[in-house]
Amino acid sequence: MKTKQVVFIHGMFVTNKCWDGWVRHFNRSGYNCDAPAWPLKELPPEKLRAKHPDETGEGKITLNDVLSSYEKHVSGIAREVVLVGHSMGGLIVQLLLSKGFGSAGVAIDSAPPRGVVTTRFSFVKANWPALNPFSSPTIPVMLTKRQFQYAFAHHLNGSALEEAYKGVVPQSKLVVRGPLTSVAMIDYTQKKAPLLLIAGERDRIVPAPLNESNYKKYSKNSSRTDFIVFPHRTHYLINDESWQEIADHVLGWLDKV
Repeated sequence: MKTKQVVFIHGMFVTNKCWDGWVRHFNRSGYNCDAPAWPLKELPPEKLRAKHPDETGEGKITLNDVLSSYEKHVSGIAREVVLVGHSMGGLIVQLLLSKGFGSAGVAIDSAPPRGVVTTRFSFVKANWPALNPFSSPTIPVMLTKRQFQYAFAHHLNGSALEEAYKGVVPQSKLVVRGPLTSVAMIDYTQKKAPLLLIAGERDRIVPAPLNESNYKKYSKNSSRTDFIVFPHRTHYLINDESWQEIADHVLGWLDKV
């Protein structure tokens, strides 16, 4: 697999900078890597925050817009591509694999495809700022520090939380609501490239049981699908102090598929 390209796909409320450590780590392991930004998320976090609320730009971005941008990006790569995504980026990995893109995929704390649901209080509370039906769907949502801590990083406090929050950016509600639409439908019986699903035990916004339900949907699929839960990890697991353990697990898995 080390002759292939790895494309890292970020999730909501952050930019592609969240993958900087992973890109360096995978490059040192012999992979060619890039982490393209979502549409309109190419600017540094502080500049994106300064534009909030950007109703005519960010506010109109949909999940299909994001998915299409990665389809175009991956299609332009001559070599085989490994797809690695976090959160909504994980769902995008699943959707790309279902469309025949990628030679392997890793979905970390993947947002649920359409039809994979949970009524857990933490899931509803963490997603409520964007899913609130009484708020305008075209006004992007910017999480407060407290909301970010609850949903992403409830293990962080003080200066560590302050530093993490610097990377938070406004997010289109239309993307957040995308998993409820037909864009996020997956035929779980369709043959696909190997897929590794990873969950964080303490994740609130995408609880581990929801990840497991996602995994079990592939039970009748003959293609390889693996699942692992990392103990004590929150949704911030790709950037917390132990992120390299998860990255190394992904590297080890890729060496075997």
